[in-house]
Amino acid sequence: MANPWTGEVALVVNGERHVAKLTLGALAELEEWLGAGSLTQMVTRFEGDGLKSADVLALVCAGLRGGGWGGHMEDLVHADIEGGILEAARVAARLLVLAFRPTQ
Repeated sequence: MANPWTGEVALVVNGERHVAKLTLGALAELEEWLGAGSLTQMVTRFEGDGLKSADVLALVCAGLRGGGWGGHMEDLVHADIEGGILEAARVAARLLVLAFRPTQ
């Protein structure tokens, strides 16, 4: 079960349920994949209107890897994501919200 209080989001890939989480390592990997010069630059990219499907894929992959999944971006290109692109985009957005929400 995914725990949103710790930044976790569930996603079903190829019929298998996974937990995704944007850990510091996952964010660093995502920065590198996207060629972002900084964390702020990367977040600004996601907030703008130029979001690409490749960005969503990279974000989901980073989250899955942060959650312990051993796959790679190429594995997701041909994967069956339950709920399709809309679910992938929802998970990507939720990962960002949970990773950057203020804590109490």
